[in-house]
Amino acid sequence: MKTKKEPISENYLQRIPLPANHLDWKKEEDGKVTLMIENKGTMNRLAQMLLKKPKISYIHLDDMGSFVWPLMDGKKDIIALGEPVKEHFKEAAEPLYPRLAEFFRVLDSYGFVQWVNEETDKN
Repeated sequence: MKTKKEPISENYLQRIPLPANHLDWKKEEDGKVTLMIENKGTMNRLAQMLLKKPKISYIHLDDMGSFVWPLMDGKKDIIALGEPVKEHFKEAAEPLYPRLAEFFRVLDSYGFVQWVNEETDKN
């Protein structure tokens, strides 16, 4: 059974994202961003030996994610990051802020971003 997503709070859009310190990333020739995640830990080592899992996982971001990723500088909140996205993608970016919020929620759930103003989000 699907659960209804909570509406985006204005407070969430005021959060300031920053790429997580443990992440390496690169911009490919086609402009897409690839995140490189090193699989560490005992369970990952076991999976690498037994199941031939890779030592490094590569996460390829889509066009919008690849555009937003290099803009994260620890100074701009999600609202400010949305402005150049809207200019670049125009109507294709809509619904802009729900898409950006979901993008950052997914990144946050995997530990790919950290938040500069973490204390403002705690209620």
